[in-house]
Amino acid sequence: MLTAAANEMLTRTGPGTPMGNLMREYWIPACLSSELKADGEPMRLMLLGEQLIAFRDTDGRVGIMEHRCPHRCASLFFGRNEENGLRCVYHGWKFDVEGNCVDQPNVPPAQDFKQRIKAKAYKVVERSGFVWTYMGNRKEAPALPNIEVVMLPEEERITRVHMRECNWFQSLEGDIDTSHFGFLHVGGLTMDDVSPDTIHKWGVGDRAPDYKSTETEWGTMYAAYRPAEAGQYYYRFAHFMFPFVTLTPNGFFEDQVACTLNVPMDDTHTMTYNLTWKGKTRPLETLKNGDWIPGLKPDVEYLPNTNDWFGRWRLVARRENDYLIDRDMQKNVNYTGIQGIGRQDQAMIECMGEIVDRSLEHLAPSDRMIAITRKRCIQAAQELMNEKKVPATVDNPDIYLGARGGAFVAPVEQDWLDAYAEKLQTAKSPLGLLNRNRLPLAAE
Repeated sequence: MLTAAANEMLTRTGPGTPMGNLMREYWIPACLSSELKADGEPMRLMLLGEQLIAFRDTDGRVGIMEHRCPHRCASLFFGRNEENGLRCVYHGWKFDVEGNCVDQPNVPPAQDFKQRIKAKAYKVVERSGFVWTYMGNRKEAPALPNIEVVMLPEEERITRVHMRECNWFQSLEGDIDTSHFGFLHVGGLTMDDVSPDTIHKWGVGDRAPDYKSTETEWGTMYAAYRPAEAGQYYYRFAHFMFPFVTLTPNGFFEDQVACTLNVPMDDTHTMTYNLTWKGKTRPLETLKNGDWIPGLKPDVEYLPNTNDWFGRWRLVARRENDYLIDRDMQKNVNYTGIQGIGRQDQAMIECMGEIVDRSLEHLAPSDRMIAITRKRCIQAAQELMNEKKVPATVDNPDIYLGARGGAFVAPVEQDWLDAYAEKLQTAKSPLGLLNRNRLPLAAE
């Protein structure tokens, strides 16, 4: 469990907070590129507790800035997006994507002072279908993260996005909690239900594995392992990577190029992006007869978007309707009565409350990864606050290339980190040959 003070440091990401300052050392995914049209309407954007406006100008450049006009603080959401700038409709002051005031039509020319006015604006770049913004204080922003699936062209990747009404770390912890898979998602299955040819059968047959975990240069990693064929272990590896990235184990290690980004909108809302390489093989989703595992067929339906700060990418199945749980289905068809892995996860992390009180927990051996990840995040925030030290990934984005999630079997006598390193060297990558010589710092 965590103390109230530690939980506060872990969960708060607004301006001036230790964790918020840590996240501002990195580029942050602000939205999808497709959400902004040239000369289209501005979009309200909540990010790290800040109320921002995003827009795309006539030439296709994106601006992300404080939503209040520097003149009289009217919201630029109501602005006119025209001729390479956003014009406040209150008095006509106009700003370019960098926040420069380029016109003051209500001020006589002799008294014009637009060169001294600048809206608070953040650096922006676009890559692979995302708009990224740097909200930190460095004059020169660091490099973008070199995460395999994030570096892929948009057309080679499946991108799913939805908002969660809970704290960012609550969302992230669900990704690195491996033992829930055997219950929440496939609790009604036996080894006889899945194909004898898939290594995933071992996870269904043994729902109480042992665990290894360690801190790494990129964050933390774990392996859940249990006996497979004689003389072998079945491993499921996964990672946390600074500042809010997870690599889950739901696939074959050789081509599991995927990640989840848990981006804090504020302290009680998270925008979750699930990215998957289109070339990966199918994870454990079907029975041996080819049918979908009951309850796992994707069922994602969105509410219409609104212009509210939290009006984008909201799921129809939500807290207010109990995630459309079907109690008859729970008794007769699948373990939870909730349809779809994503919806099942969302129900569990949101039902804890907007920010879970971690002083009420009783952690088990299966929570080792969660415990060391909390420790790592709090330590990193404290080191930045007290020593001005940042995680290694801020200035060396290639470190991320040492991380890959997924499942494989390996000899019992082989060390778990040696098995990981061996598999990493031969793993497929859509980016071609990669330098994968990085290993974790030290195992616990």
